[in-house]
Amino acid sequence: MRLASFALFLSAAALGTAQAIGADTSESPDQENTYFNGKRVPPLLDLTSDSFDKEVKLSKYMVVKYYSPYCPHCTEFAPTYQTLYEYYYTLKAPTDSESTTPTTSFEKYYDIRFAEVNCIAYGDMCAKHDVVAWPQTTLYKDGEVVETIQGGKSISALSKMIETALEKEKPGTRPKELVLPEPGATAVPGSSSETLEPAKEAAEKPLKDTKIDELAPTKITPPQKADDTKPAKPTVTPNKEGISIPLTADSFQSLVTMTQEPWFIKFYAPWCHHCQAMASNWQQLAKEMKGKLNIGEVNCDAESRLCKDVRVRGYPTILFFRGGERVEYDGLRGLGDFIHYTEKALDICEGVLDVNAESFSALEQKEDVIFVYFYDHATTMEDFMALERLPLSLIGHAKLVKTNDPELYKRFKISTWPRLLVSREGRPTYYTPLTPREMRDTHLVLNWMKSVWLPIVPELTASNAREIMDGKIVVLGILNREDQESFISAKREMKMAANEWMDKQIQLFQLERQNLRDAKQLRLEEAEDRGDQRALRAAKSIRINMDKSDHKEIAFAWVDGVFWQRWIRTTYGIDIKDGERVVINDEDNRRYWDITITGNYIVPSRVSILETISKVTTSPPVIKPKLTISSFEKIFFDIRVTFVEHPYLSFGCIAGLGLGCASWFRGRIRRNRGHFRLEDNLPIKEIKEGLLGNTANGKKD
Repeated sequence: MRLASFALFLSAAALGTAQAIGADTSESPDQENTYFNGKRVPPLLDLTSDSFDKEVKLSKYMVVKYYSPYCPHCTEFAPTYQTLYEYYYTLKAPTDSESTTPTTSFEKYYDIRFAEVNCIAYGDMCAKHDVVAWPQTTLYKDGEVVETIQGGKSISALSKMIETALEKEKPGTRPKELVLPEPGATAVPGSSSETLEPAKEAAEKPLKDTKIDELAPTKITPPQKADDTKPAKPTVTPNKEGISIPLTADSFQSLVTMTQEPWFIKFYAPWCHHCQAMASNWQQLAKEMKGKLNIGEVNCDAESRLCKDVRVRGYPTILFFRGGERVEYDGLRGLGDFIHYTEKALDICEGVLDVNAESFSALEQKEDVIFVYFYDHATTMEDFMALERLPLSLIGHAKLVKTNDPELYKRFKISTWPRLLVSREGRPTYYTPLTPREMRDTHLVLNWMKSVWLPIVPELTASNAREIMDGKIVVLGILNREDQESFISAKREMKMAANEWMDKQIQLFQLERQNLRDAKQLRLEEAEDRGDQRALRAAKSIRINMDKSDHKEIAFAWVDGVFWQRWIRTTYGIDIKDGERVVINDEDNRRYWDITITGNYIVPSRVSILETISKVTTSPPVIKPKLTISSFEKIFFDIRVTFVEHPYLSFGCIAGLGLGCASWFRGRIRRNRGHFRLEDNLPIKEIKEGLLGNTANGKKD
């Protein structure tokens, strides 16, 4: 009976202490107690729209953290705030002048509590309290805001805010300096012996002498991350049987679109010869992806409505799904190509990786093309949501990461946030639009990514040939991969030539832009000197257009001369057995150059390449080009190109030719048709009599 009464008393005391600090006393399986300095610390108080006003006014001081469970800054800040809370929860209250023990708990002595608000769940309430960025820490006194700290600040900055308020409330009770723990620590520095002592004593006491409160576990566990509430990954093992699962409309919805599990699915028709040829590779892929990735297939003859909803336009169509997002696979259909793509897809499904300078350097050793998204504490949830929509479209092309590392800021000269760039073998290319709307425009960002996601000198393959060759003048190195020494040297020379050419083009672009700016400034000064307001407005309205679309892009690539030997011989008349060569190809005009201005062959050399590019990019080219097609084919090709590039002019010419031909035929028909003619052998007298006859009065002339 005495033990029960004593337990009841201790429970009431513990409840009062928890309520004083603002801890959540509910037994929730999602929230666990933590331990700091050997003392049990209950979970933080979660405030809601209904409880906020009431709870804030229950105590004199209330420290509130506003956060989002999906915000990276909030996730990083969570251990700092949790440790701050645990530190003050376990802190001893000041002692009076006569007693050496605290008269009450620290929380009751200062009447201070700690809490947090999930701004995703209670967005209206956060907006009501002017929360514009996460995380935000606000100190309230009697329900009124005392001070607000934006961003994930250090524990010392937060403690300074609290200590200043407590010192004003009770002067002389707070020490000038505090020994603060590191974020995530389980004890104050230098108090490890004090932390472990209660646990040791509790283990040595007999059970009959142990108080109820001391029966709690004595194991010291690190603080839980209160903000780490991202959706958990599926626990179901994908593709358990290692087979391609036939899907119907119902199973497709329940297994694919209504879940976040990734699926690689082919849409086919049984009568399709390409589908039949691919079937064995698809089944082998399913075996290779056992336990890694779900593989499925849809028979479009049986599930025509589903294929129509998915917008299947041909067979086979292969799509990668993740929840409501999808991307079409447009690569080759070999087993190795499938496996390479799926491995990249699984890597992308892990989300956008957050990197620092060290991990980014390690990533550069493995990836040729890396897109880097720079953010800071002011980056909003909308920015991160737009970022998360990008990775699926980059499967098989490039890697996307994000960072807030100051070292990477310095390396890439980042001064505005958020910012996006691509690092191709260490060479940065920046996404120029900076407005929030343009940074969140997924289509605009993807179009830019597609223009720069190839390496500086990529390998030409059947899957990327159109992407590399179309619309560009391509410096194509025909290399022999089997001769490793020569191959490495040739690639190095081509990369040096590519980098030097790109640097030169950037300088020319900047010079052109400066000339346009100078011309505009001269017009402005002239209009101001004359006092001509109309000319001044016209000068101000001049827009400096730096669109590079009127300049044909120069790209670099290399091709395996042994593997593509037949195509190279028939197209360019080059045999790799005669040595490595370089051709400058203009696919749009079906022409190429393979000799320098001196008449020598272009070889994989920086000097040989650079001196030739400048000669073939002029209009007209200094070096006479060769054709990749016959002269007869070139005539029809030029006609087709003219129709495509100048449709209205072509239509006018055809109409003019048509009218001319019609007029010619009409004249010819008139000449050939029988009509009245005077015979030359008829005498004049007979003509007159025959035509006019006698006059009415019978007289004759």
